[in-house]
Amino acid sequence: MSKVARKSKADKKPTDQLTEAEAHGELKRLAAEIAEHDRRYHQEDAPTVSDAEYDALVAKNAAIEARFPQLIRSDSPSRRVGAVPLAHFAKIAHAVPMLSLSNAFAEEDISDFIDRIRRFLGLDEDKAVELTSEPKIDGLSISLRYERGRLITAATRGDGSEGENVTPNVRTISEIPHELKAPDVPDVFEVRGEIYMRKDDFEALNERLAAEGGKVFANPRNGAAGSLRQKNPEITATRPLRFFAYAWGEVSALPATTQSGVVEAMNAWGFPTNPLMKICRTFDEVVASYRAVEVDRATLGYDIDGMVYKVNRLDWQERLGFVSRAPRWAIAHKFPAEKATTILRDIEIQVGRTGALTPVAKLEPVTVGGVVVSNATLHNADEIERKDVRIGDTVIVQRAGDVIPQVVSVVTERRPAKAKPYEFPTVCPVCGSHAVREINAKTGRVDAVRRCTGGLICPAQRVERLKHFVSRDAFDIDGLGDKQIAAFYEEDHITQPADIFTLEARDAANKEKLADKEGWGATSVRNLFAAVDARRTIGLDRFIYALGIRHVGETTARLLARTYGTFDTFREAMTTAAADHESDQYDELVNVDGIGQVVADAIVEFFAEAHNNAVLDDLLQYVTPESFVVEDTSGSPVAGKTVVFTGTLERMTRPEAKAQAERLGAKVAGSVSKRTDIVVAGPGAGSKLKKATELGVEVVSEDDWLALIG
Repeated sequence: MSKVARKSKADKKPTDQLTEAEAHGELKRLAAEIAEHDRRYHQEDAPTVSDAEYDALVAKNAAIEARFPQLIRSDSPSRRVGAVPLAHFAKIAHAVPMLSLSNAFAEEDISDFIDRIRRFLGLDEDKAVELTSEPKIDGLSISLRYERGRLITAATRGDGSEGENVTPNVRTISEIPHELKAPDVPDVFEVRGEIYMRKDDFEALNERLAAEGGKVFANPRNGAAGSLRQKNPEITATRPLRFFAYAWGEVSALPATTQSGVVEAMNAWGFPTNPLMKICRTFDEVVASYRAVEVDRATLGYDIDGMVYKVNRLDWQERLGFVSRAPRWAIAHKFPAEKATTILRDIEIQVGRTGALTPVAKLEPVTVGGVVVSNATLHNADEIERKDVRIGDTVIVQRAGDVIPQVVSVVTERRPAKAKPYEFPTVCPVCGSHAVREINAKTGRVDAVRRCTGGLICPAQRVERLKHFVSRDAFDIDGLGDKQIAAFYEEDHITQPADIFTLEARDAANKEKLADKEGWGATSVRNLFAAVDARRTIGLDRFIYALGIRHVGETTARLLARTYGTFDTFREAMTTAAADHESDQYDELVNVDGIGQVVADAIVEFFAEAHNNAVLDDLLQYVTPESFVVEDTSGSPVAGKTVVFTGTLERMTRPEAKAQAERLGAKVAGSVSKRTDIVVAGPGAGSKLKKATELGVEVVSEDDWLALIG
């Protein structure tokens, strides 16, 4: 049982000094903390950490994973992509996902990136890894589909799988051709790039909007995104939008065998491409390109927030492949943040869905990097104490990555004489319950976050859980956003998920109709009820994610859906596992590659709680989770089999072998059990091979495995 204890120093240790137990605890903390920041940023548009602080968390997570690959979690931040399509646009599914990029902040990160490529591909140290280098445009990603040379559709990135159909709006942008007349244009070619706004055009637009009494934009990126997402394309046509092409999606053929060659071809077809793109053949050349663009950044005329490096050879890109949120063959090298000085007027405590108490600095408004900042993150009690931040202090504020503000440090020589050290509250400001910092019984590490113990009685948490349930990556119910959930909760219309699906029936039975309420009408109510009805059947992965199980993010939810197939199967297995940790069902869950014991325990604890099962029973009266459909691997000889790799592989790297097996429909496990079907053993195989022999599991060599899968 967790309890409040003295502070552990594991979270402040350098990564290379962590023990495996400490690393295990750190990855758990980082996954949960980054997931919470992702939710605030992508679902609430209310981030409470800066880009720099967020990216530092992601970087630390990546560093620990690199040192302890056996501890990589299924809900790792390295496996996620965010942002979903807006409701008022039709949606277009991307034939090839539009993924984000991993970030780097130091030259050492780029060196590590190149080394990882060499290791993955099994290259010699003296083998050059040729990279393209180009500015990272701070705009809106877009995918333009051309068929037989004609522009058919245009879609935003969205959540990476599907985006917003903005075709009529994109047709108004003069730099994007409607037709490609070059003889070598393939029958199908999706051009991908960035829609952006030049700084001078942005300033002129804001002046015009202000003169007309309209709302001005905070920065050029917002200006570009807001202008493209107009419901009326005629408004978009009046906005000074521009375009750079730099990538591609689905294609029937490629005009070159290199990244730079394809970009040159797109330029020849009539697409603007960045003239600063260059090929780098050494690490020193990559660093030189970064420094050169950084020096000239202010003179470019458009916003950039870093550089992007990509492996130039397309056959290497194909081999390197992707992790769940980003390609292995590309990385973004971010520029340092901008800073400003202001006064900290107050510290406000916000309570999140998980009960986390997050301190937010209320600032004297200040312009940082062209945006007015009045709130900034203080992260947690440890950070306030470490920086000795006090109300009334003059503080340095930073918008890391030029987006999210944070308090960097205090100008102590300007501190008011009466300023006192800040005392972090020990009770929840919402419900008055005790707020504690728990200690992990296994690692002995104290949680950095103080949490309300009120649980389901805390209004802040109940509302946040409902907001999570209807969020875009969960049930995604149009017309039922954060504000409406809060209002319905306040009025006792919705207090648990099942209430959403009985809202129409209860409204019909009430004398006071929802349509008669201020801000509502017959049409809006009808649309809401239709949106609710549309979600009475939902994908299994979305359903699992919507339940808000601790440590179960989108990636883990999808992994569970893929593993168990149906919700009934999943729930039955978890119920059995919760009752008996020695059961086959618990072993199977722990052995799913990417789950591990910590996540498994969180899942089974959810199903062991009577209240959670009562909520589920109510919900399942109105909602049907669909069975999870996987790609057709019926022709694969290993489809559905559980495979374990052990020892040294000589003809491919371990990541390649694992990715290949999963593409063929196999389940890759991290340890051998009686449910294992095949163990692929290379030289140096140890305990896993011994256990496989004891259990009578089929053992094959690497050559046998390659022959089996063809």
